[in-house]
Amino acid sequence: MTAEQPSIVHFLTDGSLPRFCVDLGEMARADVSLHDPAGCQILPSEGDVPYAIATQPSDPSGMHVIPIEIEDFRLGEFRVSQGAPEKLLSSVHHLASTVSEVCENEYELRHRVRELEVLYRLSEHLARASDVEEVLNIALDSAMDVLDLDAGSIVLFDDETQHASDEHGIELIASRNLSDAWLADPTPLSENREFDHSAIRGEIVAIENLLDDPRVLAPERLQQENITSFVTAALIFQNRPIGAIRLYDKNPRLFDSSEQRLVMSIAQQAAVSVEQARLLAMQARDRRLGRQLQLASEIQLRMLPTNMPKFERLNIAGRYAPSLELGGDFYDAFEVGTPASMNLGIVIGDVVGKGMPAALLMASVRSSVRAYAQDVYDIDEIVSRTNKALCRDTLASEFVTLWYGVIDPQTLHLTYCGAGHEPPMILSVPEHRPPNSTDLVELSTGGMVIGVDPSQRYQRGHFDLHRGDVLMCYTDGMTDAQNFEEARFGKRRLQNALIETLSDNPEASADEIIEGIFWRIRQFAGLSKQPDDQTLLVVRT
Repeated sequence: MTAEQPSIVHFLTDGSLPRFCVDLGEMARADVSLHDPAGCQILPSEGDVPYAIATQPSDPSGMHVIPIEIEDFRLGEFRVSQGAPEKLLSSVHHLASTVSEVCENEYELRHRVRELEVLYRLSEHLARASDVEEVLNIALDSAMDVLDLDAGSIVLFDDETQHASDEHGIELIASRNLSDAWLADPTPLSENREFDHSAIRGEIVAIENLLDDPRVLAPERLQQENITSFVTAALIFQNRPIGAIRLYDKNPRLFDSSEQRLVMSIAQQAAVSVEQARLLAMQARDRRLGRQLQLASEIQLRMLPTNMPKFERLNIAGRYAPSLELGGDFYDAFEVGTPASMNLGIVIGDVVGKGMPAALLMASVRSSVRAYAQDVYDIDEIVSRTNKALCRDTLASEFVTLWYGVIDPQTLHLTYCGAGHEPPMILSVPEHRPPNSTDLVELSTGGMVIGVDPSQRYQRGHFDLHRGDVLMCYTDGMTDAQNFEEARFGKRRLQNALIETLSDNPEASADEIIEGIFWRIRQFAGLSKQPDDQTLLVVRT
């Protein structure tokens, strides 16, 4: 659709209508003629040319003028000589009404077809666009081309722009034939940004002559920019305005309803394509993050011990089941001491939170414990130094629960220190009866979580293990497991799971004990979502 004034000539496919006027006049013995909007008569013609148009308009004086109109446009007119019969005048009025109706339907159909063609071509281009800027440049070029306009721009809004009183929060993405001074000027086009607010409400704003509109601010800007007419529509996606297309013409321009509808359709198509481009960008970013998370998860799993230390009187096993790709639980088992007197160091911890921050904090704590354990003898001092190091490098909201113990494989003496962690359990398995709750002991000596108070002091605990005893260290993900009724597995069920596993198999290895406990948790929780990381470390003497 262009800015060209529509004429009855555009709807004539042959010379039938001008020939009918001549025949009608001859029958009524009066002059009946067809004229274009300029007043030039349209005459029937012979040969290959169906009709001819006079080069000069004729004088309508002494004639009845009956207009042919559609919407706000005068397509042309019929002229009937004065003194013609009333019946003829009535017939020509009916003819004008019928021609107007046919032309209006044809006009609407042509606009619809043109609109579909434009939107089809636009959708083809937009489908190949890879980013938001490319999408909006294509949309702007398409709108200016199909409407034969002189300048334009497309802006995007931030979340607060709807309530702003100036151009703050509006980002220019694409522009054509607008000066840097115009684009840099923060002054809105209309007072109180009325035009923008109307567009945000889903209305199309079309101004034939901005210089005559009292709502326009600083009309001298328009004169300097050589801008006269204006049309704008918001880019709206799911009832949320995300931007606006603003189009300008140098000359006064009356935008008809089909042109306004076309601008609205282009804006809607652009809005969908913008969100699609954003979604594709987010998907690409998510794929990159997913790959990074996968690599980080693999690194984190490599930090857990794959081969447990070998001691003749100790059987060691651990299992870590993260609830997300990255978690904050960790466990470790390593040799500590001298070659002449090698002991087993075991540690389990739980970092507050999940994801990448928790994983990084976990790696830091694990490294600190291992480093201090090689140079410091006292267990409580190792935990204290780890706490001070963590306090230096973390926020007040970041902390870790930790339990660290050392077992002498010869004497089976356990020295340990807890830092706000779930107290590990020791189950002594009697030789002549199944174990029960009276055979359970919790190791609770220690202090508060690490990473909060650098001056915190920790205490050491001691316990003498015996042949067949089971030391079970765990994180709160084990007790926080829930079933579909949102009941927690809890400490009591965890204790019973340990007891039942050893009752069924008193000689169970550390691996078999872990499998038995996880199996009972699965029985309880079923397929319900795991709310937290689950970590279990077992030593069987």
